[in-house]
Amino acid sequence: MTNRHAVVVGAGIGGLTTAVALHRRGWRVTVCERAPEPPVTGAGIGLAPNALHALEAVGVDVSRAIGGAVPATMGVRRPDGRWLTRAGTADMVARYGTAPLAVPRPALTAALAAALPPSALRYGTEVTGVDDAQGRRPAVRTAAGPDLPADLVVAADGIHSPLRRAHFPTHPGLHYLGETAWRTIVDAPDLRIPAMSETWGRGQRFGVTPLVDGRYYLYATAVVPPDTRFADPRTELRQRFGSWHDPVPALLDRVGGLDAADVLRNDLYDLAGPLPYLHHGRIAWLGDAAHAMAPNLGQGGCQAIEDAVVLAHLLPAGERGDSADGGDSGDDGDTAVPAALAAYTAARRDRTDAVRLQARRVGRLGVVRNPVVVAVRDLAVRVTPARLALRGMDDLFNGFRLPAA
Repeated sequence: MTNRHAVVVGAGIGGLTTAVALHRRGWRVTVCERAPEPPVTGAGIGLAPNALHALEAVGVDVSRAIGGAVPATMGVRRPDGRWLTRAGTADMVARYGTAPLAVPRPALTAALAAALPPSALRYGTEVTGVDDAQGRRPAVRTAAGPDLPADLVVAADGIHSPLRRAHFPTHPGLHYLGETAWRTIVDAPDLRIPAMSETWGRGQRFGVTPLVDGRYYLYATAVVPPDTRFADPRTELRQRFGSWHDPVPALLDRVGGLDAADVLRNDLYDLAGPLPYLHHGRIAWLGDAAHAMAPNLGQGGCQAIEDAVVLAHLLPAGERGDSADGGDSGDDGDTAVPAALAAYTAARRDRTDAVRLQARRVGRLGVVRNPVVVAVRDLAVRVTPARLALRGMDDLFNGFRLPAA
């Protein structure tokens, strides 16, 4: 007996979750990441109930591994501080079985990486292509060499996925959403902010998410042309949001004490249209590589986690008989993996595309700038009962399912 081998391209949240899930199913896993080392700085991530249920299905307890902050309330505000809508965390627990957790991304990726054998992780290893001729096991080419033969290749190589471009050359690619975003984490234990909030202005937004140990994940967006350059992100944030409600100015004071490099900025893109399928031969795409989406629902990482858990669930266990495989470079008679990838596409394509479109629609509310339209938007949100707004998230937060394997 030998172990099936998966090469995972990318050591982000989706790639590492896939690696952990496959490792626990008996697969031998190699994770290739072009960055020279794991990230030590970066933004935060909110893990919604659907993602937490998915992680639970593969035995990953995030709160036990790295802790997590549970906000008392969540909602949307105006720049003057008035709440447009607000829901208590207890209501979410009652409805979805768990509260959302907010964690630093580097801590989450570190916890996932720690669940893998050290030999599985190859940082500073850029994948340059995958040879996947029909009827043969794929070979993963890296800049460092030699090629890595695999039973499965998982393309978790991000929003600009080279493997997606190589294997779907006629796909239209990415679509600019009209906004740029700033993200950072600050220490501010003295502020004692209990709520996770997003404030909507005219074509601008500012989000505050409590993390552990008195830290806060901050994000902001603004409607600008693509590739707009800013001299200093700290100054730009102060100019745009310094007059907004408390505690935004106090948080921006902490941002001013950071190095400019600690404030991440990216133009926002999603995938212009769905991929025709999420697999090709023995390659599977997941996360941003498969269905890059706007961050407006906080579901990019959450859907990548769902992808990873469903993919590992559908794949056969890691052990295989030698007779099922013709060797590292020969014909492969093992049909279980291709069949599982077809089932993966069937299980995930429609759900992820629905979330992608929903995130794009929600984002349109945040980018409006006309004062009359802004007033109508705010009124519509304010008069919608919180229980109805929460009910509208049922398909999202209750939508994770393990399909029949």
